[in-house]
Amino acid sequence: MPTAQKPVTHDLIIAGGSLLLPDQREPQRSDIAIHKGKIAAIADTIQADAKCVIDATGLLISPPFIESHIHLDSALIDGGRCLNQSGTLFEGIEIWRALKKDLTFENIVERATQALKIQAQQGVLYVRSHADVSEPTLTVLKALLHVREQVKDWMTLQVVAFPQDGLYRTDRQLKLMDQAVKLGVDVIGAIPHYELTREDGVRSVHHVFELAKKHKRLIDAHCDEIDDPQSRFLEVMAACAIRAGNGAMVTASHTTAFGSYDNGYANKLMGFLKQAEINIIANPLINIVLQGRTDSYPKRRGMTRVKELWQNGINVSLGYDCIMDPWYALGTGNMLDAAHMAVHVAQMMGSAEIDACYDMVTWNSARTMNLSGYGVEVGHPANLVLIEATNRFDAIRKRLAPRLVVSRGKVIVEREKLNITTQV
Repeated sequence: MPTAQKPVTHDLIIAGGSLLLPDQREPQRSDIAIHKGKIAAIADTIQADAKCVIDATGLLISPPFIESHIHLDSALIDGGRCLNQSGTLFEGIEIWRALKKDLTFENIVERATQALKIQAQQGVLYVRSHADVSEPTLTVLKALLHVREQVKDWMTLQVVAFPQDGLYRTDRQLKLMDQAVKLGVDVIGAIPHYELTREDGVRSVHHVFELAKKHKRLIDAHCDEIDDPQSRFLEVMAACAIRAGNGAMVTASHTTAFGSYDNGYANKLMGFLKQAEINIIANPLINIVLQGRTDSYPKRRGMTRVKELWQNGINVSLGYDCIMDPWYALGTGNMLDAAHMAVHVAQMMGSAEIDACYDMVTWNSARTMNLSGYGVEVGHPANLVLIEATNRFDAIRKRLAPRLVVSRGKVIVEREKLNITTQV
C-alpha cells in the first residue's frame, strides 16, 4: 500500500487579521500561512498545523513599509546638536562637506546599521540609500555596500552612487562614478541643479542615462531640489526617458521647483511626465523644512505637486530623506510620518487621497525601487507587518509603530506581547 503523505507543518500562521490589498480600500479578514520564508497560503480560514500561531484579531496586516529615499551615510551624525542654524539646504551641504572628510568606514557602518535597525522597528524592510561618492577614497560608498551585505538577511538595501557636489565640478568625479559602478551600486544618481551651469546640469543627466544603459542600472537623480522656477532639469530627465524607453527604471527625487513653476509650463511638463512614465519621489518632511527659506510671505510650501502627479497617474512615492543629520535634526524613520505630512502639505484630505498617501510608502515605492516579490501574496517572501489599525486612514491617523514585523518568514520585532501559541 502507498504510504500516506504527512501533512505539511507550516512555520507560522497569522490568524484572524485584516489583510490590506493594493486594489481594495477595505481590508479582508484572512489567515496567512508561512513556510520556509515564503507565504504558503492565504484564506479566510486555514486549518493546518503550524509550529507557531499568532492571533492577529483586530490588527491590520500590511506589506512592510518602504523607505525609497534616505541618506544613511549622514544619518544620526547630528545627534541632536542642530548644527544647521539657518535650516537651509545649502548650509546643510556645507556642513556635510566639512564632516565627511573625517568619516571613517567603521563610523559610517555603525550609524547606517543603527539607522536601519530603527527603521526595521518601524516596519521598514526595503530601503534605498544615497551614498556620497564625491570623496576620492569612496569610503562612504564602500561602507554602505558593506552594510548592504551585512543586513541582507532581514533588510533589502539599494545603494545609489550620488555625486553630492555634482559631476562636473571636479575633473575626478566622472572617474569616481565609474569606480562606484564597478564596486556594485544598484542605482546611479545625479544632482543637475547643483552643477555650476545649466549646460553642465543637462550634460550630467545625459551622462547618467548613458552610464545606466551601459551597466544596466536604475537611475535616481536629485532633481530641481530648489525653489527656483527656472530650474527645469525634470524636463531633461523626461525627454531622456522617452527617447530611451526606460521610464520604469528612472526616478526623479524631490523636484520641488515643480511647485514654483507657472501653471502653463507645469501643465506641459505634466504631459511629458505621463509620456515618460518615470517615478517621482517627494520628501515632505524635509522639503517643507528646507525650501521656501528665502520667502517672506506668502511663503511657499516647497514641495512638488504630489496631488496633481497622482491625479495624472504618475507613480509617486514618499521618502523620509534624513534622520538627525545636517539637513534635518529630527526624525524617527517611521514612514507613516512622511505619509501624514504629505496629507497636510499636499492637501490630500479626501478619503481616496489619504489612502493614496499610504500607498506611496508601500506599493508605489516598490514600483519606484523596481522590486519583485513585494506584497502579501502566495509565493512571495514572507515580509509583512501587523499594525493596530483598521485601514489605511486609521494607520496614517495614529502613526503607531507595528506590533509585529516579519522579515523572510521570521519575527524580528514584537513590540507588545501578542497571543502566540506554539504547537510543535
